[in-house]
Amino acid sequence: MTTAQSGALPLTTLAEEEAMFRDACRDFAEQEMRPRVGAMERAAALDQDLIPKFFELGLMGIEIPEEHGGAGGSLFMTVLAVEELSAVDASAAIFVDVQNTLVNALLLKWANDDIKRRYLPRLATDLVGAYALSEPGSGSDAFGLETRATRHGDAWILDGRKLWITNGAEAELYIVFANTDFTQGYKGITAFAVERGFAGFSVGKREDKLGIRASSTTELILDHCEVPGENVVGEVGNGYKVAIETLNTGRIGIGAQMVGVSRGALGAALKYVKEREQFGKPIAEFQSVQFQLAQAATELEAARLMVYNAARLEDAGAPYAMEAAMAKLLSSQVAERVTSLCVELFGGYGYTKEYPVEKFYRDAKIGTIYEGTSNMQLNTIAKLLLK
Repeated sequence: MTTAQSGALPLTTLAEEEAMFRDACRDFAEQEMRPRVGAMERAAALDQDLIPKFFELGLMGIEIPEEHGGAGGSLFMTVLAVEELSAVDASAAIFVDVQNTLVNALLLKWANDDIKRRYLPRLATDLVGAYALSEPGSGSDAFGLETRATRHGDAWILDGRKLWITNGAEAELYIVFANTDFTQGYKGITAFAVERGFAGFSVGKREDKLGIRASSTTELILDHCEVPGENVVGEVGNGYKVAIETLNTGRIGIGAQMVGVSRGALGAALKYVKEREQFGKPIAEFQSVQFQLAQAATELEAARLMVYNAARLEDAGAPYAMEAAMAKLLSSQVAERVTSLCVELFGGYGYTKEYPVEKFYRDAKIGTIYEGTSNMQLNTIAKLLLK
């Protein structure tokens, strides 16, 4: 019997739920974030009033199950949120993205029930997380990390330094990777849940960056930092697998960020070319401008569909590593091309901070660098193709 026949209210379909969630994120970005973007860019810091709003809207625990206080959503919903936020401000978007794709997703997949019980409800409501893998001498060679974890009774002592940690300034919980046995190489790497308040832990230098300036990127200092044994995430020596699989998910989030950045820049340009007149008519009426915009929109749509496809594959439990790498690779390349074009279409104004496209242009560059450079994506794609 259908709902219409039974007289019951029609059930909301998954597609309708996703559309409503997307629209809510879009409204939030326009109403709450856009008025703050300029000030955040100048201050090179997130407006602290935004952070509780992210939690109130459910953006910090999208995939956390309802039993742990989260929204019980999907990776695809995270992608929708990140895209919408990035179309207004990529810094705010990456704040949300890291929480969901690198911290929450990692704990959901690898943490034991005790860690989930202790941290997931707070990550959904008031606790900011960060992911700490990179080091000064360990970037693309992620498993060349030198941070050491030494067993001390029931606890572990961590010593080392992490670099390029997104959300480092705001986080209270960090997923830190350290090597418990260097004789085992990368098979000694282990993930730990480290709280900011643990003795021997401190947040160091904050980077002054080209783009995503309001997003905090910091170093972490572990000076004989004592971590309880129960805060090992996954199994000792299994951290390399935890890191790899988490980054595969994270790349989808970065793809969504780059799609949003491209969309934000293109939207601004589409409005401007209808207003800007040269030779007696709006520049939107020149075929050369129209063709450039058409090409940009086509590439943007291709990148969006690749990101959506990778997210759907992971949600379905299907293999997705190659598709995630492809999505991140293409979306970051498209973001560079689209935002560059938009600066040019604005002419001299595009090179000033009076208009938004110069910021989108600067924000786009990071997409080819973090969570795996473009060369590392090509390496991953090639290996999987030839496997």
